[in-house]
Amino acid sequence: MSARLVRHPSAIAGVEVIERTPLADARGVFERLYCAMDLAALGGGRPIVQINRSLTRARGTVRGLHYQRPPHAETKFVTCLRGAVWDLALDLRAGSPTFLQWHAERLEAGRPTTLVIPEGCAHGFQALTEDCELLYLHTAPHVPEAEGGVRADDPRLAIPWPLPLGERSARDRALALLDDDFRGIAP
Repeated sequence: MSARLVRHPSAIAGVEVIERTPLADARGVFERLYCAMDLAALGGGRPIVQINRSLTRARGTVRGLHYQRPPHAETKFVTCLRGAVWDLALDLRAGSPTFLQWHAERLEAGRPTTLVIPEGCAHGFQALTEDCELLYLHTAPHVPEAEGGVRADDPRLAIPWPLPLGERSARDRALALLDDDFRGIAP
C-alpha cells in the first residue's frame, strides 16, 4: 500500500476535499500532503509557488474571507496541522452558477483532509479549538495590492459560523458589506 490522495468534489466547481491515506506502522505515520502528478490540474496546471503557515491562538477567531484579484488570483490547498477549524470557500466568480454560495469543511489535526479553494473564491476559517495551525500551498505569490475580502458576518451570505464570531483583524472587521451591485470577480 502506498500513500495516496483521493479527490471529493463539492457542489462548487473547483472546491474539493482531498482525502489523504496515511501509512502507519510502529515507527509512526507517513502522509503525502501534495503530489503535482495527482493534483496539479486543481491549480489550473500552475505550480505551487508559496507555502504559508498560520497559528491562531484563540477559539472562535475568524480569519478571512480573503482572495486575490486577477491577474494574481490563486488556488489554495489548506491543511490543518494542529487543532480544528471550520474552513470555508466562498464562490465570487462572475457568472458562476454557484455565485455567492459557500462550502465549509471541518479540518483537524489527525484527520487527513485538505480543502482546495480555487481562483475566484474567497477563503476564511473559524478556529474551533485553541492554537490552530494551518498549512497553505498557493499557486501565486501574495500581492498586497491585489488583496480583496468579504466580511465574515455579511448578512447577504448568512454564513452560520459554528461559534460566535471571536477575534478578527481590524482589516477584516472594516471590510465593506457586499452591495446589490456586486457581480463578482471577472477572470
